[in-house]
Amino acid sequence: MFKQEDHEGRPPTPARNLEVAEHWIRDRLRDGHWLAWVVETGREICGHVFLCLVERMPDPYEDNNPVGYVTNYFVLPSQRNKGAGSALLEALTQHARSACLEGLVVWPSERSTPLYQRLGFQPPEELLELPLGT
Repeated sequence: MFKQEDHEGRPPTPARNLEVAEHWIRDRLRDGHWLAWVVETGREICGHVFLCLVERMPDPYEDNNPVGYVTNYFVLPSQRNKGAGSALLEALTQHARSACLEGLVVWPSERSTPLYQRLGFQPPEELLELPLGT
């Protein structure tokens, strides 16, 4: 359901076997470089967000805390505008602050940009991007 919304409700053709994707996610969560938060209604997951910790090259003259890459943020349409999305991002941000991350980066969708901005995310001043167009 997470990616179907981007394709107007039609499931996209999978690029990989679901079991392979699940194995990849489990491995990354287990080694601690990826973290995930979920929100539930009743006993059902209705939203999630993931955080990848990106290491930085050691520098003897300043802190080199990791940067957090925020991705796969999704809340079921039936649960939107009820605080679930904000709760997910606030929990992630609180964790990032307590872990002393350097900052958080995200490539937001057009729809999610206002939410990120309400929570303090801003356009970068120093980031450059080279799209490689696969």
